Amino acid sequence: MNPFLDSTDALDDSAELRARAERDGYLYLRGLLPVETIEHLRLQILAIANDAGWVSSEHPLEQAVADLLSFCVEPNPDYMDVYARMYALPDFHAIQHHPSLISVMEAILGDKVLPHPRIIGRTIFPQREAYTTPAHQDFIPIQGTADTYTAWFPLTDLPDEMGGLQIASGSHQKGVYDFEPSLGAGGIAITDPLEESWVTNPFARGDVLVFHSLAVHKGVPNSSDRLRMSMDARYSRIAEPIAPGSLLPHSQPNTWDNIYSDWGDNDLKYYWQEIDLEVKEYDTSYHEKRDALAFEMAERGDETARSALQRVVARDTDPTKIERAEKLLARLDAK
Repeated sequence: MNPFLDSTDALDDSAELRARAERDGYLYLRGLLPVETIEHLRLQILAIANDAGWVSSEHPLEQAVADLLSFCVEPNPDYMDVYARMYALPDFHAIQHHPSLISVMEAILGDKVLPHPRIIGRTIFPQREAYTTPAHQDFIPIQGTADTYTAWFPLTDLPDEMGGLQIASGSHQKGVYDFEPSLGAGGIAITDPLEESWVTNPFARGDVLVFHSLAVHKGVPNSSDRLRMSMDARYSRIAEPIAPGSLLPHSQPNTWDNIYSDWGDNDLKYYWQEIDLEVKEYDTSYHEKRDALAFEMAERGDETARSALQRVVARDTDPTKIERAEKLLARLDAK
């Protein structure tokens, strides 16, 4: 597999950054964020993970060796309860406002940008390959404007055995791909294998991978013994539409009031409310298709429907769908 095109050399050339992002759908930038900032956040998150029993007591905390008996994934309540504590950390949210990230996004988009309030953190347990994030596009859950870019960065070095992300170079140019339910984050996977287009390489702390919302990407299995922690920060032009979910916490059903309760006087609280934004409602057809397929698969006993069903239970507003998903999950559990 080919490595990412390294665009670190173009950081001072906005036109070149924009051209590469438009052509490839991604930018790989080495050492964009300070290691000290990354490590400070990682240790705060790791302390919460340790309190939850996610970290093995037989190793030093900073090694983040996982206790596999505590395995859980989003959106399971066991995972979301711990994640809500991580999400309340002020530094968890401050990092997306780092000047280096804002500068890159404004260079790509050619205008002032909005860091989406819904920043996302991922904690991936090792040796659970079935739950590795499948190939997908962020546009389906994000929506708003397609010209939304994600800045993905790990909170520790990622050698080959810890995995990372792969990008299908140029895949953002072909619209929304067909998809099906799958295990892992998002609960869907695109069906096109996109052979010969995948690129990746190991990551070091401070490296950032920027990609378009239509760029197909997927996780690489974590075959180590350590937790893999990373962040997804998303940005779009202030003048472009944004979906209502991007203004809500990712740690739902948590609320901003709860998240901010111990923050004191902090300028980042409700920062987006001072901006005149165009809020565009979701096209729900994508998730309706996913859910209908997941119900059919679960009726046949197909375990790969599990993540989509869990998302119906956690996030849908239709009580009939929620009840059906709960019954199907119970049936899968009883297998």
